[in-house]
Amino acid sequence: MCSAISAENRRLSIDELEHGIVKFAARINAASYELLILVRQFDERAGWLKWGLANCAEWLHWRCDLSMSTAREKVRVAHALKTLPAIAAAFSSGELSYSKVRPLTRVAGADNEDALLAFAVKTTASRVEERCRELRCGKAESVNEANRAYASRSLRIHRDAERGTMTITVELPLETGELLQKALDRARDSTASQTPELVHEPWSARQADALVVIANDYLSGKGAASACTTDNYQVTVHVDRSALANGNGNGRSSLPIASVKRLCCDGDVVAIVENEEGEPLSVGRKTRIVPTAIKRALRARDRGCLFPGCHHQRFVDAHHIKHWSAGGETCLDNLMLLCSRHHRLVHEGGFRIERDYQNRWFFKRPDGRAVPGCGYQAQDMIDDGSGDDSSEFSSAINNPSAEGFLAAITPGPHRETCDAVSGAL
Repeated sequence: MCSAISAENRRLSIDELEHGIVKFAARINAASYELLILVRQFDERAGWLKWGLANCAEWLHWRCDLSMSTAREKVRVAHALKTLPAIAAAFSSGELSYSKVRPLTRVAGADNEDALLAFAVKTTASRVEERCRELRCGKAESVNEANRAYASRSLRIHRDAERGTMTITVELPLETGELLQKALDRARDSTASQTPELVHEPWSARQADALVVIANDYLSGKGAASACTTDNYQVTVHVDRSALANGNGNGRSSLPIASVKRLCCDGDVVAIVENEEGEPLSVGRKTRIVPTAIKRALRARDRGCLFPGCHHQRFVDAHHIKHWSAGGETCLDNLMLLCSRHHRLVHEGGFRIERDYQNRWFFKRPDGRAVPGCGYQAQDMIDDGSGDDSSEFSSAINNPSAEGFLAAITPGPHRETCDAVSGAL
């Protein structure tokens, strides 16, 4: 306090101000570490119980005037530092800020703590945040994050009759939002070339005009006519080769690795070799993942999405059954058409594609149940060798009650037979 008062009473040089700010920032970092140690000890001894609260985050929210999200993060980081001695030591000395420690504790472990610490001390907090996010996306567990982003997509429209305006708010997964951004850029540039006088309009106004152009093109049929063309847009996604191959190492990815594999199933790839700092060393030529000739043969063979029960024939993707990053070939035997929804289910929804005893592809749900090719039929419920129509079971099948033949079947070994038969579909 005395130092602050003395500094206020006299005029400090720029160098003195800079030194003082950096010094106080380091002290704040060290004090933040001490605070988290106290929080961890308080939580481990359940000090919040005597106040009738459910957890330590609620106590911090109430007692220390923190928001609930901030309080939860404080508790999480406090416990994570217990197993990260190197990061904790740098934090306690003021070398690392809380803004860097918070993302580091999400991905750091015994195998990569030293490397992440060496990276963090020589770069900015924003780059640390980006690197840690890429490491999270490079793991197979990032599929949960992709599913959360997909589930939260929304579009809301608010009409303001008094002002004569309409407000549209949309929330999309990152890769879908990038796609929309590319479409807006293309529509905006096309409008600017046709009407040069609009170049001096505000950027936000030109973005709004681009959205109107997209809507007009779609309603007039122009958008549908150009939907099948290629190279309409290019979205850049950075991903390590190791993460793309297995998804369980320390590779990095700009998007959840399951989403990257879905996007790469039928798209163009430009291989860019980068160093550890993310600086490009070489750029390869763009290569077509599924050549046009193979795609034509694929469309002639499949005629639409092959997921059981799906009849979509437009907006389908060529899916590598064994992903090309894992050694799968780009050939007809390793390709099938899937619509956008089922393509997402296979990559991010837990559905799997396997071969049956006749070497035919079939789908499995996340719980392991086979997806029947055309629904369960009456003959699927009959045990092998039980072809006697006079049996009680066959009678129930041939003469179902008003409630359906399934209601007439008593629980027994037939359910297991149904599951076994469905696996062969």
